[in-house]
Amino acid sequence: MDHAYILWIATLAYAIHVLEEYMFDWKGWANTALKLPVTWVHFAIVNGVVVVLGVSCAAVGWSCAEFALSLPALMLINATFFHVLPFILGKGRWSPGLGTALILFYPISTWCFYGARQDGILSTEVLVGSFIIGALLMATPIVMLKLRLHPYFNQDQ
Repeated sequence: MDHAYILWIATLAYAIHVLEEYMFDWKGWANTALKLPVTWVHFAIVNGVVVVLGVSCAAVGWSCAEFALSLPALMLINATFFHVLPFILGKGRWSPGLGTALILFYPISTWCFYGARQDGILSTEVLVGSFIIGALLMATPIVMLKLRLHPYFNQDQ
């Protein structure tokens, strides 16, 4: 059986995660807890891109496993470093998105990798490659948020 269908479920899980973040004011939390200079427009655009990533990963499936598994890798990175770790370091301060990170991201992402293994797709190279791509994708908007404040990128001059 081809388990690539789980990537569609992961995409839906990510969309539900975005809903939780929005409803519990992720922007306000990110501004204060993470010191990220983010607006709701940034939030919407970045999460729209991630949902497009999810659809792309699911559509590609195992024909490009490193790319397809970059979504569950990104989900695990997001859950761990942007929800669970800040919750722990913040001494229990709620991180909007923590609920879906725990309830959806960890089990569904693990299921994606397990399905890839069951289908004979998951190798060490695919696993490492998917996490490299996922980490780069996770870092890109954060780097851009920081870079946009640099005078070189000021378009009003």
